[in-house]
Amino acid sequence: MRNRAEPSASVDPRRTTGRTGEDHAVEWLGRNGFTVIDRNWRCARGEVDIVARHGDAVVFVEVKTRTGQGTGHPLEAVTPRKLARLRQLVPAWFSAHRDQTARTIRIDCVAVTVIDDHVAIEHVEGVA
Repeated sequence: MRNRAEPSASVDPRRTTGRTGEDHAVEWLGRNGFTVIDRNWRCARGEVDIVARHGDAVVFVEVKTRTGQGTGHPLEAVTPRKLARLRQLVPAWFSAHRDQTARTIRIDCVAVTVIDDHVAIEHVEGVA
């Protein structure tokens, strides 16, 4: 049996890709006037990748990352079911963060494509 304190022998490449994409998204959002207020927030219903302020809006951001073009565009992975889950997470997040208020609430998606050293980012506002 492996000791729990030992690092895993193998790291899930999907987690690494996802984390890299979220890092790029956070950087891009910051350069474009967003202030990240929460990241990888979880509850029993699911996870929100990024919560940010943009003007008077609180924006819930779903990030999808691909490392090539073989699996399609990252936004193709944002299904109606995923958007419905995100809509359910919004009130749960506000319940857990009672100090936060918003005049406007929005759900956006950020698509990150990383091919070698090239990073392409697409931001779609108000997807749900």
